Amino acid sequence: MNVKPSSERVSRQMAALGQRDTAPEIAVRSELHRRGLRFRVHCQPEPRMRTKADVVFRSKRVCVYIDGCFWHGCPEHGTVPVSNREFWETKIKRNRERDQEVSRQLRECGWTVVRIWEHEDPISAAERIELLVASQ
Repeated sequence: MNVKPSSERVSRQMAALGQRDTAPEIAVRSELHRRGLRFRVHCQPEPRMRTKADVVFRSKRVCVYIDGCFWHGCPEHGTVPVSNREFWETKIKRNRERDQEVSRQLRECGWTVVRIWEHEDPISAAERIELLVASQ
């Protein structure tokens, strides 16, 4: 299916949105750092894979993705625009499928994958990550 964005203006706006260092990412990273954890930011856990995790604890083989509610189809907060609905449904569905495939591949390579929604409390998310890293 070759569905196009509704307009060139919308396409430019969406392309201009930041893909890294979003407010939710920074909030979780700040809390992790405050807890004394050190990590890599926006790097590939596996060199042969094209994915970049938001936070990587290389020695513990833990990688964290902080997923946006809109782009990754959050069941609680995700929405689909009314305009050009077919395009957005296809786009978000494909993002979710890719997320699942990336997580599966990383687990097969021995990584623990943590996925956090952007709406989650950064303190709770950091606590979850800290406990997981400590147990590795």
